[in-house]
Amino acid sequence: MTQKNLSKWLKAVIIGTGIFGLIIFGWLVPAYGATIASENPEFAYCYWPWLCFLWLCSVPCFASLFFGWKIAKNIGADNSFSFDNAKQLKIISTLAAGDSAFFFLGNWALVFLNMSHPGVALIFAPLAVFVGIAVSVVCAALSHLVYKSAVMQSENDLTI
Repeated sequence: MTQKNLSKWLKAVIIGTGIFGLIIFGWLVPAYGATIASENPEFAYCYWPWLCFLWLCSVPCFASLFFGWKIAKNIGADNSFSFDNAKQLKIISTLAAGDSAFFFLGNWALVFLNMSHPGVALIFAPLAVFVGIAVSVVCAALSHLVYKSAVMQSENDLTI
């Protein structure tokens, strides 16, 4: 697979993920929440806090797609092992870790405000945090490897 082909596939995956995320956070979550609120009026007061919380949690995910796009563009320009890509991966790692912490704390804040069931926080918060931390660790490891490769490439470019 060529660099250009790889870049095109990565961009297609990023666009697909963005569209899928917009469908989930823009249509599916609000529609499902509205259904729950209409069927269970005693929980209707929880609809907007949860919806805003989930929308806030989606912002770092969409920001990560932006940085992923920049990485894909660099790969297409035959600049895979660059300091810029290492920096972008580090930013994605930081966003994933921050989003995981925000999701965990936000879930428990909603429990303490009596806007969530403790079972939701006990089951979904650790699961989401695990996935977020796994993404963070993988991106940090890739960032380190890309950085080391960029250093080796720059040293190699200086030799004749």
